[in-house]
Amino acid sequence: MPTDRATEENFGKMLRLDQVSDEDNGIFRCIAKNDVGKATYDFYLTVEEPPRWKIKPESKTYTIGSSADLLCEAFGKPEPVITWEMNGIPIEQLTPSFRHKISQGKIELHNLQQHESAVFQCAASNKHGTILANANINVLNIHPIMMTADEVKYNTVAGNSVFMDCRVFGSPAPVISWTREDDIYSVESLRHNMFENGTLEIKNTSKEDSGTYICLATNSLGKEAITAVLNIRDSTKVVVLPVNQSALRSSLAELRCDVKYDITLQHAFTLIWEKDGEELDVTSTDHRNRFSVKDGVLYIRNVSLDDEGVYACIASTPLDMASARALLTVLDVPDPPEHLKLSDSQNQSIRLTWKQGSHHNSRITECIIEYEENRWEPGRWHEMERVPGIQSSVLLTLTPHVSYRFRVIAVNAIGKSKPSQPSARHLTPPAAPDRNPDNVRGEGHNPHEMTIKWQPLKPVEWNGPGLFYKVSWRLGGSNDSWEEVSVRQHSHTVKHAPTFQLYDIKVQAVNDLGPGPEPQVKHGFSGEDVPLEAPQKVSVDIINSTLIKVSWSKVPKESIRGHLRGYKITYWKVQHSHDGKRSHSDKYFLTFEGDRNHGMVPGLDPFSEYFLTIMILNGRGSGPESQPVTFSTPEGVPSPPDILELALISKDAVTLSWRPPVTPNGIVTHYHLQYQLINDTDEIGELVGIQLPNPDTLQWDISDLKSNSKYKFYLRACTVVGCSKPATEEGITTIQQVPVLLNITSSVSDTSANISWTPGMGKTDLEFYIAYMKTPYGSASQGISTQGWFIGLMCATALLTIILLILCFVTRNKGGKYSVKEKEDMHPDLESPSLKDEIFGEYSIPKWNGLRKTQQYTESIKNRISINSDNDEKPLKGSLQSLNGDLKPAESADSLIDYGDADHGQFNEDGSFIGEYAGKKDRGSAEGNRSSLIMSQANA
Repeated sequence: MPTDRATEENFGKMLRLDQVSDEDNGIFRCIAKNDVGKATYDFYLTVEEPPRWKIKPESKTYTIGSSADLLCEAFGKPEPVITWEMNGIPIEQLTPSFRHKISQGKIELHNLQQHESAVFQCAASNKHGTILANANINVLNIHPIMMTADEVKYNTVAGNSVFMDCRVFGSPAPVISWTREDDIYSVESLRHNMFENGTLEIKNTSKEDSGTYICLATNSLGKEAITAVLNIRDSTKVVVLPVNQSALRSSLAELRCDVKYDITLQHAFTLIWEKDGEELDVTSTDHRNRFSVKDGVLYIRNVSLDDEGVYACIASTPLDMASARALLTVLDVPDPPEHLKLSDSQNQSIRLTWKQGSHHNSRITECIIEYEENRWEPGRWHEMERVPGIQSSVLLTLTPHVSYRFRVIAVNAIGKSKPSQPSARHLTPPAAPDRNPDNVRGEGHNPHEMTIKWQPLKPVEWNGPGLFYKVSWRLGGSNDSWEEVSVRQHSHTVKHAPTFQLYDIKVQAVNDLGPGPEPQVKHGFSGEDVPLEAPQKVSVDIINSTLIKVSWSKVPKESIRGHLRGYKITYWKVQHSHDGKRSHSDKYFLTFEGDRNHGMVPGLDPFSEYFLTIMILNGRGSGPESQPVTFSTPEGVPSPPDILELALISKDAVTLSWRPPVTPNGIVTHYHLQYQLINDTDEIGELVGIQLPNPDTLQWDISDLKSNSKYKFYLRACTVVGCSKPATEEGITTIQQVPVLLNITSSVSDTSANISWTPGMGKTDLEFYIAYMKTPYGSASQGISTQGWFIGLMCATALLTIILLILCFVTRNKGGKYSVKEKEDMHPDLESPSLKDEIFGEYSIPKWNGLRKTQQYTESIKNRISINSDNDEKPLKGSLQSLNGDLKPAESADSLIDYGDADHGQFNEDGSFIGEYAGKKDRGSAEGNRSSLIMSQANA
């Protein structure tokens, strides 16, 4: 019974229900009772109500030919009856003129026409009342009317779908079609979908879909169209994604997020960062100093543990967005272990347990247990043990008589944690030493003494108070009783011991509670002394010209008087002076370690005399030297000949000169000369060899060479053992032979002049011209050379001299006085005087005084010239060598070869000009390369 709505009245004889509903339908029972019994009576309650609307018909406007459903539903009790009227006339009275389908709560209108506009009325009735509802149905005949604005712009990104609206109203219902402005055909494809309301959908758009679209609505009354502009933009993409990374605390973390988006949307592009789903404001006070964004990179400085989380970069435009996420893990050393506890205490052991702190994303690999004691080094912590990181308990072995505190340090890949808080202090009881000193040894620094030393126990190893050491010793291998002494220091010296004697020694730790374990017996020696004897039977075996084997006999052990360290060989080279005296050079030393009776001595000079001694070495020093042994090394291969050069050069011959080897390493027996053609082309000539049997030969002529060709020369010095590596030189022969005069000198008197020179290469088929002239101003006063008219006259004189030289040269060529003329006739020189005549023809030839021409053809003329030469037999210094044919003397500036140009003319004191016209000089530049020379020495 609904107690909130039911009340009893008239002393319970009446029941009142407020706001009854269908839920109150049912049987209500009234019960009356007393001591005698009870009586019941049932009431049947039925709840009814007048009609109420569930669905009412709606007024609408329809187009011709459309369909519509008019719905009319009501509820009540008893259930209402639905009736219809059209324009106030019951529907039943319009049959059969009414062609639409009727049911109790629904009228289905099909293919509506304009004349069927009407008012439909629905009535719902039961015994409690009636309710009415009207619906106006208006059927229109209208030209298409566009409900969507014209030239609407639609923007989207490639790959998305776009919906372009074309809402139209008309009667009859317009037919809608879509076309592109640049295409007369309707838009039809699997990507295009047009809805009933005229909206056009384009799926998976691309840049090619951009353009203007036309929506056309057509019915029987006309047409109407609108345009829509579609712009497809590039989609926003994260091209460089932030990656999951781990960063050390206090380091710099960088999260990169490179985004590509449509440039036309640049003004509205935004890039934000989020951490754990919340926007990260890098400009806030909390983040300003540590967070910054530049060029799409999020920088996190001084990373802290709170910075760990998921970071997302979100790039947005008005059309789309893209995002990427990355996890930042912050690594740090572990937190210190906590809650240290001591348990299971024994005399020399105790258990330590702890709880690990946070590992901060790096697994704890091990734990370090440290201890501190307050007696010997209070406040100083020492490492005691290391255990795996998964372990949180360890049983520690302790030393007696120590007050301990412990702490634990956790270690991961990043480093060590801070130490934990110390444990409670634990004191172990004292005991006798449980170990003896290490590194017990006997050493002798002086003869007749032995110092016994050892590594003392650490204070924490004493195990109790009153620690001292019991030192024992006796002769090695004997059964004598031990000599003993108790000391508190860490060494003891035994006096008056035999030299280098073996001893048995031992050291035992003792404290107030007793001695330590029985010590092990060690061995030591008393002090060493220098050896008494030198090695005997020293002999030398010659292995080759630079290596010997030295052998010796061993020294008796008692003469060594110490630990044998090795042997020391001293050797030096004997030098012979010009006066027959002998001296020695610096001494050399070579040490051989260990006990041996021979050794190899390398690096000797061939063909040399040496002295050698040997001595023995021990820990104290070296013993006496053995008697010197003399030996001589055999001959070896010499070094290459020194300074190989081309002394004289011509078109088909050269003269090579050289010096003996700097280190002959023996007696030079002969030289071996080779040469071959090595032009820069692929032509390689045959290697020609010449044996020079005289070792004193330092110059050699090679003839029958090709002109204007490059040759390479190889010269080796040889002893009976073999030949040296070659000294090499290269050079290029000239095209033709150019004479050279060297060492030109002159002496002048009042009436004559004596001129002398050295002909180059000793040739005789030459002719010489000597020209001179008088200057009218030869007696000018001092300082005339500074007058302007004099300088001009000298320049004119020099020019006329050049012209005369050219004419003389032409005359000589026409006369055919030298062997090269035939070749010149076959190959005329563009610089020849015959061509220059056309240039200088307008100038007159000056008159020369005393032009003399001397022709020399015979050997007798050569001899006569040699008389005037300064040095006829010596090889010419300063042979002309050049890469490009420039004939330039190396030492003499008097060569007539330089007179091919007026700039280099020379005058004697009386003004006579000296010239030699056997050829024209090429004015190319000279390059000083000894390895490649043009052989251009003129023969004389």
